[in-house]
Amino acid sequence: MAKGFSKGPALGGQAGMLQQIQKLQKQMEEAQAKLAEETVTVTTGGGAIKVVMTGDQKCKSVEISPDFLKDVDAEMLQDMVLSAVNMALDQSRDLQQKLMGPLAGGLPF
Repeated sequence: MAKGFSKGPALGGQAGMLQQIQKLQKQMEEAQAKLAEETVTVTTGGGAIKVVMTGDQKCKSVEISPDFLKDVDAEMLQDMVLSAVNMALDQSRDLQQKLMGPLAGGLPF
């Protein structure tokens, strides 16, 4: 072997880092799968409107009480649905941060 070119601890460190990155990648994939399954539920208007969203920000359902529709105008309904969807997105992002945030601390950089 040429002088100055040896297999020193640097290679071992790189292999360890690669294993750590692979482990972290697997944990992130598992967390993403869990997010796709978990849901948050938001209601507005005293339960008149209900929005269910997954942890990966997919809207699963929007329910509007038929009784509520009797007494509401279109603009008010639109505002309440928009508010419920935005609150569900916020809660979904909070859930995502809760599950994914700790994994970011494991990055070896």
